[in-house]
Amino acid sequence: MRHLTGALALALALPAVAVAAPASQERAHVVEPGETLNGIANRAGVSPDALARANGLEPPYIVRLGQRLTIPRSAPAPKAAPPRESRSYTVTSGETLNGIANRTGVSPAELARANGIAEPYVVRIGQTLTIPGTQAPKTQPAPAPATQPAPEFKGETYLVKSGETLGGIAQRTGLARVLIAEANGLEPPYVVKVGQRLAIPRTRRHTVAKGDSGFSIALEYGVPWDAIAVASGVEPDAPVRPGQELVIPSLVAAKATPAPAPAATAPRPAAPVTNARFLWPVKGPINKGFKTGSDYHDGLDIKAARGTMVRAAAAGTVRFAGLEKEQFGNLVVLDHGEGWFTAYAFLSRITVKNGTNVAKGERIGLVGDTGEAKGNELHFEIRHDGTPVNPVDELPKAP
Repeated sequence: MRHLTGALALALALPAVAVAAPASQERAHVVEPGETLNGIANRAGVSPDALARANGLEPPYIVRLGQRLTIPRSAPAPKAAPPRESRSYTVTSGETLNGIANRTGVSPAELARANGIAEPYVVRIGQTLTIPGTQAPKTQPAPAPATQPAPEFKGETYLVKSGETLGGIAQRTGLARVLIAEANGLEPPYVVKVGQRLAIPRTRRHTVAKGDSGFSIALEYGVPWDAIAVASGVEPDAPVRPGQELVIPSLVAAKATPAPAPAATAPRPAAPVTNARFLWPVKGPINKGFKTGSDYHDGLDIKAARGTMVRAAAAGTVRFAGLEKEQFGNLVVLDHGEGWFTAYAFLSRITVKNGTNVAKGERIGLVGDTGEAKGNELHFEIRHDGTPVNPVDELPKAP
């Protein structure tokens, strides 16, 4: 016979197909004589329904000799990931929620949820946080207790040695890295060089009392509130709470720069000769004077027309120039050295910037009615070593 019958041809071809794969692993099957859908499904280890659906078969699910069926195989189940373990972290000086999240490899939102922290997401020094889902080996040592050993170094400057990083120097000196970076004008990635001498800003601590505000604390210590907030790991806009412990960083004195020369077209009026320590910042009647006791008032409220120039009562450095939301509105604070500070509040406009040096009598702002002003007036304070001083005792007799 020249032509083999279909059944005989199929039978001769079967051995080659059979060795392709065992029934339990094959992905395609050619129907042999006498086979049914159920039998093929059982042998392949799949359900008859799944086999029928994979090949578009309908009841009564008849298969034909030589028909090629697709065997539906599901992808192997992925191996289960090893359980993720959580660990704890103790907040140290100068740290924020975002910084801790970045350092521990979790998102700030995830870290806040795990610890029940609401906006503005403030963390406190010594607070123990749960770091969610961190792959931490069981042999990892527990976080260091809140009572850290005394730092190795207690000087005011530090000479960088070979192989050292800012992080290591921060640990050695017992200060937050951000404080050393800010004191020395370092920017990310905070690279230090061998032989570089770093200023080490020493810190103090303040426990918030009832009636304290960010501004009053900043003025008491002569340190900008933003710097205190950064050192204490709190948001600058967050209100302070009684009992809260704040870190007061020591400011490193900036190199003196000459005051800008006055414009030739607008010479500054000569200051009157006086033996008083300070000049009147503006001329006008006093709406409210200095008072102590329960009805205290820490300075003078001087009435003046809106836009009147407010002048520095003495030469100094601008320690704060911005909006103080709670009481004082637009505010400038000057550091005159030797513990003397002056403050100028309720301004309509500020004309100096943080960190700049100003000369005695130089314009620092304009009279306004911001904050809790009772009309257009200047609120003026003098403090020495953090204590309010009656400005009248330090000013010339008449404004």
